[in-house]
Amino acid sequence: MIGSTVFMEQLNQYYDAWLVYNNVYEEWAKAHGLSVNSLLVLCAIYDGGDNCTQKKISQRWLIPKQTINMAFKNFERKGFVELFPLPEDKRNKVIRFTKAGKEYADTIVTELRKVELSAIQEIGVERMRQLNENMALFAKLFEKAGGKKDNEANS
Repeated sequence: MIGSTVFMEQLNQYYDAWLVYNNVYEEWAKAHGLSVNSLLVLCAIYDGGDNCTQKKISQRWLIPKQTINMAFKNFERKGFVELFPLPEDKRNKVIRFTKAGKEYADTIVTELRKVELSAIQEIGVERMRQLNENMALFAKLFEKAGGKKDNEANS
């Protein structure tokens, strides 16, 4: 392959950036007494409104339902969340914050968003837009080149 060394250098830089990116979120979550998955579940419930289910969180964040259930059970033990049956499908349940859970989530999510938006403000909207477009393009091309198994493409 022409320039394969250059491509490999770029791929390794991508790996390094991806690992640092994930580590930053893991460390932020840990500093706030959460796992990164619990943080994502908390944000999903916070952003999900009155229609947040474990299935929707799993699909949106690609977190296994068992992991979501563990985070939910932890939040439930703390009195932060409750389950309510969906009127149209009693087997599925909506996750909602209790009053204490809403206050807790407000604190955590507001602080997280403040930090994230500060980073975006510093990097600039145009560079952030380019980052998002380039990440989406990479994912699309990776999938096109065979980065998705046949059984995943049909699910």
